[in-house]
Amino acid sequence: MTEISRRDLLAGAVGAVGGAVLAGLPSLAAGQQGAKTAAKAAAKAAAKAAAAPPPLPPIPDDATKLLGTPTTAVGERSRFVNAVRTPIGQVTGVSYTPLQDLTGTITPSDLHFERHHAGVPLLDPARHSLMIHGLVDRPMIFSVDDIKRFPQVTRTHFVECSGNGRGVYRDLKPETTVQIVAGMTSNSEWTGVPLKALFEEAGVKSGAKWFLAEGGDAVLLTRSIPIEKAFDDALVVWGQNGEPMRPEQGYPLRLLLPGFEGNSNVKWLRRLELGAQPWMTRWETSKYTDPLLDGKARIFSFEIDAKSVITSPTYPAQITKGWWPVSGLAWSGRGKITRVEVSTDNGKSWHDAAIDGPALRKAHTRFTHMWEWNGSETTLLSRATDETGYVQPTRADLIRIRGAGTDYHFNPIYGWTVKADGHVFFHGET
Repeated sequence: MTEISRRDLLAGAVGAVGGAVLAGLPSLAAGQQGAKTAAKAAAKAAAKAAAAPPPLPPIPDDATKLLGTPTTAVGERSRFVNAVRTPIGQVTGVSYTPLQDLTGTITPSDLHFERHHAGVPLLDPARHSLMIHGLVDRPMIFSVDDIKRFPQVTRTHFVECSGNGRGVYRDLKPETTVQIVAGMTSNSEWTGVPLKALFEEAGVKSGAKWFLAEGGDAVLLTRSIPIEKAFDDALVVWGQNGEPMRPEQGYPLRLLLPGFEGNSNVKWLRRLELGAQPWMTRWETSKYTDPLLDGKARIFSFEIDAKSVITSPTYPAQITKGWWPVSGLAWSGRGKITRVEVSTDNGKSWHDAAIDGPALRKAHTRFTHMWEWNGSETTLLSRATDETGYVQPTRADLIRIRGAGTDYHFNPIYGWTVKADGHVFFHGET
């Protein structure tokens, strides 16, 4: 309850008297109201003009004859670079990474794909905390600063939504970009603390076989994870590509499980509970499960299978006769990519592509195959092999083994058909 003072009452009485006086002077009140309206409109126009970005300077014929722009607090991309995500949905939605516009393997932080179920929460790092409890000797609550005091590590790993490609699985349209085909995967340099260090601080009891990770968004997303992952390569991260994580990637803290499906890499991490068995939450029963041919469902299918995708040339490009680099990305949740093959004749023959740079474990790997196009219609394909010997399957083989009911963990060979006029279209059937 807010106390009302004598001064507040007097001010209210004065206001009432003033209102009575003005009521007796309608023409004066109308004139004043018109002036107020005009003043508001002028102020609004001025604010709009102040908020509008200054016009871009014209492009000079010779840049060496003019001084350039001054230094700025935050750098920007060139006006000639227009890489953007493709957002779909509102608070429950996804934004696809523009794979066709990227080089190398690292995804710029602001172009990393988004997937969330209740919008992006606004979390104050000074008030955020991570609780560890359950089957531990010492239940603990860590602030963000507490976690940053642990010895940190920096590692490069991809994150991929287990539903990456599910849209084209259901609807194979030739006029589909690689951004929609496979843009729910991104690769970053992550900085954080090994999860095992936090668990060792809390003291894990011998009966603990699983842990539950809970996020701080409006749906309190939770996933059950085998305890072995915590003592393998799991991280609690706060940094991405040399800066604090972006909010849509889990700022201020997220769980990073290299090679595991994206949904298990819980963002906005606020709680870890250790237990003897999985919790069977809605996110691992009604969601993110794989119905199979025999009527059963595959559950806790964490690891991402080996996968590759050509990112150039792709729809809607048009190429001309001559030499072209067929370039793309390959990745596996089980380790390194050891081989990528490219076919330029719709699978009749295959050629080893060159691996550009080191092939890191559970990270995107860039590949390139130089190809001389003679002007005949053909289809370009790629397939990846990882260090376990697993080979990326065809779409037909995947459906034959798992059935047509599942569209999670879908990793078939996809390709791009080059028409005789050089136009490139998506080719989904293999």
